[in-house]
Parts: sequence; C-alpha cells; structure tokens
Amino acid sequence: MSKPVIGLTGPTGAGKSTVASALKRLGCAVVDADRIARTVTEQPACLNQLKAAFGTGLMQTDGTLNRKELAQRAFANPENTAQLNRITHPAILAEARREIAAAQQSSCRAVILDAALLFESGAENLCDTTVAVLTSPQARLKRIMARDGISEDLARERMRAQNANDYYTSRADRTFDGGTDWSIFDEKIRELLEKILRQPYEKV
Repeated sequence: MSKPVIGLTGPTGAGKSTVASALKRLGCAVVDADRIARTVTEQPACLNQLKAAFGTGLMQTDGTLNRKELAQRAFANPENTAQLNRITHPAILAEARREIAAAQQSSCRAVILDAALLFESGAENLCDTTVAVLTSPQARLKRIMARDGISEDLARERMRAQNANDYYTSRADRTFDGGTDWSIFDEKIRELLEKILRQPYEKV
C-alpha cells in the first residue's frame, strides 16, 4: 500500500512547524509548501508573471525577488492576494505532487504536506487525510511576538489576516492542540500518527 499523505495546516503561531518536526522524528517525510513557494517564485516564468501583475520594483539589486515588497503589494487587498494565488498555486501544487510521489517511494512511514494554505490552495486534494494544528488566540499572540520579535499590534494584524479556528475545524479531518504540554507532546503526536496509519482514510 502507498504511504498515506497527511495534510498539515493551521494558522500562524499555532504550532504547525513544531508538529511537523515531531512527525519527522517519528519517521515521516515532510514536504514543505513554504519552501516550495520560495523556489517557485524564483523561477523566470513565475517572476515574469509576478512583475506583470504587481509592477516594477519587485527585484533586489542582486537580481533576486524582494519578498517583503511582493508581500506588501500582494496582501494590500483581497484582489491582489487572489492574483498572487492564481500565479503561484498551480506551480506550487505541481511541485508538491512531484515531491510527494518521490517521498512515497522512500522508507518513510507517511508523507506530511506542511501547508499553511492547504485548503485555500486546493492542496487538500493531494492528501488522504488532513490535520489542523490549533491553539488559543492568546497563546498564538505570545508565540508570534516572541518568534518574530514584533509588537503586539503587528502580531494582532497578522492574526486578523488569517482564518479563525472554526475555518479549520470545519474542514480538517482531525485537529491537534498546539498548546499540548511539552511533557506529553511527542507522545500525543505519536498517538495521532498511529491512529492515522491504522485507518488513514477514515474521517473522524
């Protein structure tokens, strides 16, 4: 049987990357959609589309993409965000599909598709099951401020730009509490993985 593909998602600060790292330690292969996105947006075909859509001034003096400038323009309004997604998502999904297929040929126990925009991009269609990592807004706020070294106002702004927890609970097959105590964190991740491996296609 082919290795199950587990879509892993959740809002910023919830602990998604920590869960992905724990799953990797348990023998899973991780396909990182953020890494793929960075690679895709450096490709000439994608760069040309981005420059046509968002104007000049997107490139740095060394010839690489100014990601901060792109983010400011792309997230200035919903229309720009949708345009960015139309340009990048097809290429990201194509590469994710290739990496998943390669990982399934390895000795991994399962393939984790780590994607913040799992549902928004349609990437859940590449997965056998999906898991959303969620925690309280208060915990997320503290984590974002500490992780990124930003003010509370900026952290709240980032949170407002993302979907609320109920967006994920209504779509994901399973959820995991990103606020789980460290003393039992790895064990809870192990339990989650074993449950999926036993019944990878059952929605609960």
